[in-house]
Amino acid sequence: MLLSRQPCVYLLASRRHGTFYVGVTSDLVKRIREHKSDLVEGFTKRYGIHTLVWHENHGNMTAAITREKTIKEWKRRWKLN
Repeated sequence: MLLSRQPCVYLLASRRHGTFYVGVTSDLVKRIREHKSDLVEGFTKRYGIHTLVWHENHGNMTAAITREKTIKEWKRRWKLN
């Protein structure tokens, strides 16, 4: 179940085995809508990264940000798996 207003980390992809983007938000539904509509300037708009492939809810924003930083350090191969 997607909870709209809960801190979470999410992973978007441009296509299968395409470009990845890792982000953090407190409103996943709103944030994904912004990405899909290209309302977010920058990396995701430039590379057409619109598909939510994974998300993980957290109890607070500090935990979500810590997890996001950890995931950003992972190698691409691990993210594909």
